[in-house]
Amino acid sequence: MHEYSIVQALLNQCEEHAKANDAKKITRIEVKIGVLSGVEPHLLETAFNTFKEKTICETADFVMQIQPVVIYCSECEEEFVLSEHDYACPKCGGNLVRILDGEDMLLMRLEME
Repeated sequence: MHEYSIVQALLNQCEEHAKANDAKKITRIEVKIGVLSGVEPHLLETAFNTFKEKTICETADFVMQIQPVVIYCSECEEEFVLSEHDYACPKCGGNLVRILDGEDMLLMRLEME
């Protein structure tokens, strides 16, 4: 379960930000998780709740924004949000598309005291 190593890296990153800003604790963590990131949100939340104990994030709320896949069609020159994993342009049916969003997991926001 690679979510455990992801949470360890996230907690380390949070501690570094807190230290750099002289914060005593982190009260809220917001992450964006792309549907193609390979991260299972439920497992990530479970891992976070397990490993946050006795850290600067112990009382932090953990908020996940699930990011759908966003593509750009070179033929239509438009962006589209996909609801299904069909990587053809929903407008013209072309396959000259590029994924713009939905593949990453990003730390979006920290609230610290």
